[in-house]
Amino acid sequence: MDKYFLDTPIGYLHLIATEDALVELSYVKHKTRQHPAKPSSGIIDKTVQQLSEYFNGERKEFSLPLAPEGTDFQMEVWKQLQEIPYGSTTTYSKLSQKMENPKAIRAIGRANGQNPIPIIIPCHRVIGANDKLVGYAGGIETKRWLLQHEGALLL
Repeated sequence: MDKYFLDTPIGYLHLIATEDALVELSYVKHKTRQHPAKPSSGIIDKTVQQLSEYFNGERKEFSLPLAPEGTDFQMEVWKQLQEIPYGSTTTYSKLSQKMENPKAIRAIGRANGQNPIPIIIPCHRVIGANDKLVGYAGGIETKRWLLQHEGALLL
């Protein structure tokens, strides 16, 4: 596994990849471990490049090989998240309808919260039914920043 810390406008992101795919992206307050000063793998390098382009406003879609680990249900939720367009939001209720499982709203919320590759699998684009920002692993302010950056939320 290759690991790398990326400093971004929303703080440090910890990237973990195999030779073939990105497996995890997590928010960290501070670099807690030393990792290479430069990306050591092609996947990490591509991830750093595409995230940098995203934060600079030059990229709206990611084209990285991803390998999140989860249940079949989580994988389906994460697949649905990737279909939410840049600059748009949806609700847990709308996701449950799209997945033809209207009683799964809470389970969808849990799967959303367990997304191991936020930003790239855009769980920040899911908001509450009343258009309020609700829970986010990186914090509500980070979610607000991402949605404002994408133009999905006015200041």
